[in-house]
Amino acid sequence: MFTDRRLTEAYKNAKVEYFDDDSKYVFMSDVHRGDGSLSDEFTRNRDIYLYALQHYYRNDYTYVEAGDGDEMLEYSNFEHTKNAHPAVYDTIKKFFDEDRLVKIYGNHDIFLKYPSYVKKNYYTNYDEYNEVFFDFLKGLEPVEALVLKHRDTGQEILTVHGHQGDAPNDQFWRLTMLSLKYFWRFLHAFGIRNPSSPVKNVSKRHKVEKNYNKWIEKHKMMLICGHTHRFKYPKKKDHPYFNTGCCIYPTIITAIEIKHGTVQLVRWKVKATRNGVLNIEREVMRGPEPLTEFDIREGYAGAAD
Repeated sequence: MFTDRRLTEAYKNAKVEYFDDDSKYVFMSDVHRGDGSLSDEFTRNRDIYLYALQHYYRNDYTYVEAGDGDEMLEYSNFEHTKNAHPAVYDTIKKFFDEDRLVKIYGNHDIFLKYPSYVKKNYYTNYDEYNEVFFDFLKGLEPVEALVLKHRDTGQEILTVHGHQGDAPNDQFWRLTMLSLKYFWRFLHAFGIRNPSSPVKNVSKRHKVEKNYNKWIEKHKMMLICGHTHRFKYPKKKDHPYFNTGCCIYPTIITAIEIKHGTVQLVRWKVKATRNGVLNIEREVMRGPEPLTEFDIREGYAGAAD
């Protein structure tokens, strides 16, 4: 009930962006960029993520970061995070400067819902070498939700982080922040994760995903989100629920791509050649399939399946 209300509220207040079959979007979430310390789970996949991001920039994609891009609950000083990953943020800035960045906030970067926080932390950055401030993501306006609407078919695709309705990570996020900042953050350095989160708790993860599917069934709309860290691409006759997965599993990151009117799930991973050279490779896991196959409005392609 609460998930339905929160997702519907997010949909009604979403940023709307029109697209067509020439458009290209890549969706990633749960990057969890931290301060570069031992507890920063992002660092082990930083090179893979940067390589993938540069690929999408060169190939004219719009980058949709679907929540939890920056880990703010564990690391309160965002200045340290920016300084820990300069090449990553330089690439993100390139997307932003060309109006190809959509930043959605989740539960771990929920401070992005406050314009004063965004202005203070994202509008400028500090060049430690030259000891000067410079414009960073000046004018950035993070959103809770994005609705992509096809210019020709009218099909709508809702993208949110996915924490909506997950009580500990939604209405009680401040209590969760305290446990992460003063307890779980230090255990992450040893590979121990919070068993109460949907990432590790299978029954809770399934409950969250079940609530997503109920919303999709009721509102007849394709949904892309993250939050659970479990990538998802629907099988035939399943509800059109897609999950980007995450960027913090060892040696692998996953993403959802939309291009030329199709959708697919991909993963980027480190792979050794026969000569022992380590390469970063992109692999299509599911798809591509036409977006119209996931249009479940009455009278449209996916409705009859």
